[in-house]
Amino acid sequence: MDFGATLTFGRFDRIIDIKNEFKQVLEDKKQLFGVMIEDASASRLFAHYELVHSANALLHLTGPVSMEEFIERHILESLALLEFLPTNASFIDVGPGGGFPSLPCLIVRPDLTATLIESKEKKAKFLSDAAIELGIADRVTVINKQFSEAGRVPGDIVTCRALDKFTDKLPQLFRHFPRREFMLFGGPSLREVLIAEGRAFREILLPNSERRYLFVVKNSANEIGC
Repeated sequence: MDFGATLTFGRFDRIIDIKNEFKQVLEDKKQLFGVMIEDASASRLFAHYELVHSANALLHLTGPVSMEEFIERHILESLALLEFLPTNASFIDVGPGGGFPSLPCLIVRPDLTATLIESKEKKAKFLSDAAIELGIADRVTVINKQFSEAGRVPGDIVTCRALDKFTDKLPQLFRHFPRREFMLFGGPSLREVLIAEGRAFREILLPNSERRYLFVVKNSANEIGC
């Protein structure tokens, strides 16, 4: 008996089982978030999950979660953004880490393009490599800088989900990207900053959550760029 071949086939079967489980959980939960996901996109979302899972111990891209939690908290919550992205939109993702919310959105919507601004070199390298692996590199630009050092970046919409010291940096983020619409993920503390900044916004409570929101912040025509 070829034990090496048996082990190889065993690992392959296990990967197939995990992929099928992933797709089933995604199928079961996607209606709650009101998103359509084709089978080919579901396969790419699984590939993204595997890439994040493989690199997570070294790069700390996400906190420790189960597959089901990953699908809901990272993939489907990211896809909640799609409702507010017009056709052929070009958007900016600040501090995406493992690629959230931008990469799931780009996987599901081939009309979208995005610039990902990630200050940590190893995470920026991960994002560039992931875009290639996922077949979306032609629609992704990765900038390895602080957003305040990124200069002029194309895109009418700015999104942010997990930027370090998010609420502290938010006023600077508004100044650096004037006359843009912002789509920000956060909780009550983010709401307080938006009110203090005098911003007009709409908040959407994310499914299965009591404190996680998507804040859609209108642009301010009176802003002056840095």
